[in-house]
Amino acid sequence: MTEQRTVWGIGLATKSEDGTILDTWFAEVRLGIPTDGDAAAAVMTWSEFAESDERRAVEVELISLSIDLDDAPVSTPDAYLRLHALSHRIVAPNDLNLDGIFAHLPIVAWTTAGPMHPDDAARLRPLLQREGIQVHSLDKFPRLLDYVTPPGVRIADASRVRLGAYLSPGTTVMHEGFVNFNAGTLGSSMVEGRVSQGVVVGDGSDIGGGASIMGTLSGGGSHRVSIGSRTLLGANAGIGISLGDDCIVEAGLYVTAGTKIVLSHEPPLHDGSRPIVKGAQLSGQNSLLFRRNSLTGAVEAVRREGVGVTLNEALHA
Repeated sequence: MTEQRTVWGIGLATKSEDGTILDTWFAEVRLGIPTDGDAAAAVMTWSEFAESDERRAVEVELISLSIDLDDAPVSTPDAYLRLHALSHRIVAPNDLNLDGIFAHLPIVAWTTAGPMHPDDAARLRPLLQREGIQVHSLDKFPRLLDYVTPPGVRIADASRVRLGAYLSPGTTVMHEGFVNFNAGTLGSSMVEGRVSQGVVVGDGSDIGGGASIMGTLSGGGSHRVSIGSRTLLGANAGIGISLGDDCIVEAGLYVTAGTKIVLSHEPPLHDGSRPIVKGAQLSGQNSLLFRRNSLTGAVEAVRREGVGVTLNEALHA
């Protein structure tokens, strides 16, 4: 391992009665290789929290782990350390190897008292109810805020942001906003729509209510969508291409790689019509307004000047 691409963590792994490691919470996560003194001090600090919980039929064990970010995950603790590294802003989205991560993340019954095996949750339901413990989800990924509290960030609904999300200071995720793992914001941003896996949003940009950004987890796509700085994705709009800086997609418009777009800012052709291109040819370009012509229904791109959007400083301080 090289120190520059090595992440070390120490924390607590939850194991069910059948030996399945359900999760790992890393209390300390650092870039590089720790000294013997640092490792020993961390063990002393966190070992007292390694104990059993009969209510959930789990054992909690102390774990120390170092991984190379360029290697693929090999275990559940390895996968969780990568997700922690993202959410602690130690490594940026798409800058680490996550190949095969789903195979190392078991389906877990996430409860108000912590993770437990789904079979045990069903078997122990009367005991859980008596203890006031509720199952709030059944999934491979937990909520970000159950593991990491990113400084300078507002999250209105904890269930809408997964562990592994990368949220920069000044980011606000509103109630209907969603941020997946290995995705997030590179500066102060407003998120009221969906930020899919692999997507990054630039500083000062606004993802409007109900807006959707296509990811690469399904559909066979390979392009990782990104949004530049000061760009607005309007309410209920969507994109399958990247947007550069100072762009606007009008509300309700969905622009994909195959969308036929009229270049309204280009000179007319010999027959008087405007050039038409596919959305993929405009991917990543700066200072474009995407809109739908209210008379013809055609999708148009117009070259624009100035700042795309200015966020309310009071909301993103």
